[in-house]
Amino acid sequence: MGQLNRREFLSLTTGSVAAAAMSLTGCKSASVGGKNSAKPPNIIFIMADDLGYGDLGCYGQKEIKTPNIDLLADEGTRFMQCYAGYTVCAPSRSVLMTGQHTGHTRVRGNMGKVGGTLVLDNGSPQRRVPLEPQDVTVAEVLKQAGYVTGITGKWGLGEPNTTGIPNRQGFDEWFGYLNQRHAHTYYPTYLWHNEKKFILEGNADGRREQYAHDLFTDFALSFIRRHKRGPFFLYLPYTIPHAKYEIPSTEPYTDKPWPADAKVHAAMITLMDTDIGRIMALLKDLAIDARTLVFFCSDNGAAKRWEGIFDSSGPLRGKKGDVYEGGIRTPMIVRWPDKVPAGKTSNAIWYFADLLPTLAELAGARAPSGIDGISVLPTLLGRPQNTDDRFLYWEFIGRNLQQVVRWRNYKAVRLAPNKPLELYDLNKDIAEKHNIAAEYPDVVAKIEEYLKTARTDSPNWPV
Repeated sequence: MGQLNRREFLSLTTGSVAAAAMSLTGCKSASVGGKNSAKPPNIIFIMADDLGYGDLGCYGQKEIKTPNIDLLADEGTRFMQCYAGYTVCAPSRSVLMTGQHTGHTRVRGNMGKVGGTLVLDNGSPQRRVPLEPQDVTVAEVLKQAGYVTGITGKWGLGEPNTTGIPNRQGFDEWFGYLNQRHAHTYYPTYLWHNEKKFILEGNADGRREQYAHDLFTDFALSFIRRHKRGPFFLYLPYTIPHAKYEIPSTEPYTDKPWPADAKVHAAMITLMDTDIGRIMALLKDLAIDARTLVFFCSDNGAAKRWEGIFDSSGPLRGKKGDVYEGGIRTPMIVRWPDKVPAGKTSNAIWYFADLLPTLAELAGARAPSGIDGISVLPTLLGRPQNTDDRFLYWEFIGRNLQQVVRWRNYKAVRLAPNKPLELYDLNKDIAEKHNIAAEYPDVVAKIEEYLKTARTDSPNWPV
């Protein structure tokens, strides 16, 4: 699809965006959706928080029950080589929203090093960097294409009264946590409803009567009912199963011989699975199931590997916070009846930055300029597309700059600016045990050349 700068993008009307997009592709939206697709499909993007690659039955989990998510996989396509935007929360969401990888996107860490909004977390000052007006989000793209846009759950890309809050970044309706640290409790005293605090009186004075996750599901169900005529975009970034480990009941795992936190972890995932089942049942009750595209994934890798109990990272090395596969590879399930192939497993390589251009093409809209993702709509629809022969990039700025590149079957890791690249062949070594950099100097040289221009400096995360 063509690309616009922000000024051009926001100046277009819904009709002109769709018309321009169709003229570029030479086709109408009906070519994707069939005879009943005068309107583009509804889109629901469900994202768990700290769910591991191996935490679902359809990805090999043996102990945790996830029948509804497993059914999504049976009725859709299960992607085995899809990647989150980052290895921790806020920047991964920034990549998802803006289509830019972490060498370009606005939010490159949970806390900025310079600037941002200064907030106190448990008495400790933290800098939270918000999205800015020039950042174009998925919601803005879809809103320009005539979608009603809603979000419920955890945002993490803007503090109160900043340019980064959801209602100032393309969302018509918003309910949840703005601050990711605030989202660590499942019994908060307040949440945000649009730009106002929503007081949870049932949690006042230490009471624990209103479980935030339940409220998010209720909001999601209400949003779907109210906008059933569509098209709508619902972004549902749940906070489950992120710690701290709190849940009204640990059933059906109460009697398991596991540590207390393990029981809660499993119960959280099964509760989320149950609620996803409620959402899918509602789509069928409203007769909009066939025209609703549903995604399910995690924002990054497992916070704990739970080895010997759940093996939450599966065969992957590392976990949340690591630049190895266990930190960035995510389960990804996509379901759209009669459009996305059912019961299929795909090894296509794609990542969060691809969502914005993909949904733009689907909606008959244009993507903004300056993004790193590509439309993978052909891949989702089971059509031929080469998504492998390009560079995917991640960077992690802690004490130093760590960089990751995926190209074809190769994964390159640099743990510090002065260190040589590690190289792994993921087709043969999914666990990243064997560094083959010395055996493939030509591949290392090609990736080194790419890294020279892969990123731009950030004023908030200087290197």
